[in-house]
Amino acid sequence: MPEPNPNSERSAILAAHDVSKVYQMGDVEVHALRGVTVPLYEGELMVLLGPSGSGKSTLLNILGALDVPSSGQVLYQGRDIATAGDRELTEFRRENVGFVFQFYNLVPSLTARENIALVTEISETPLDPTEALELVGLTDRMDHFPAQLSGGEQQRVAIARAVAKQPKILLCDEPTGALDFKTGIRVLEVIDEVNRSLGTTTAVITHHAPIASMADRVVALSDGRVASDRTNDAKVSPAELTW
Repeated sequence: MPEPNPNSERSAILAAHDVSKVYQMGDVEVHALRGVTVPLYEGELMVLLGPSGSGKSTLLNILGALDVPSSGQVLYQGRDIATAGDRELTEFRRENVGFVFQFYNLVPSLTARENIALVTEISETPLDPTEALELVGLTDRMDHFPAQLSGGEQQRVAIARAVAKQPKILLCDEPTGALDFKTGIRVLEVIDEVNRSLGTTTAVITHHAPIASMADRVVALSDGRVASDRTNDAKVSPAELTW
């Protein structure tokens, strides 16, 4: 495993430290993560790259407090949330983390604006739903229901919903996985815009290597371990990506 950045403990907003995750499947132990150390630095856009089964989603779920590690620490601003109780983890997710998944999870009976209002009504310092939709370029679709939107538009609504509560961290799990190339590029442009305009620390996980070119930093996982952790010195905009 590569040596962790010596400054990570001082400058990381969120970090997994020597995290392992073991799932018990009957009599068989499945090791999803094996001693993983990955920091997330404030304001960066990081791509977590690796094939299916490499541990990407498990790591993202642990960083976002949707799951807990079998061992190791998860430090948020220096505080270990791996040992927190359910109530504290719920508060951490609600106040600090926005999630974007491959499938959009919009409420079909609510409009785009109403789907976002579900989040803003329970947030302390939210964006107005209209402002969130403007950020993702969908003000003209705010009163449409999910069935009236394309897949890419639904994903952009999901991103608007995730960032409307102004989270410090945005975690995206295969956000273009269900989309075609052109639509996927538009979604990545929105994620990049959120990172730049709001300063939201962003992690995008993908198995698709070209997406890594838009990142400030690329972490590659293989068989539950960190294979590499490198700064991207040749960062490009999503519009310049080629599949």
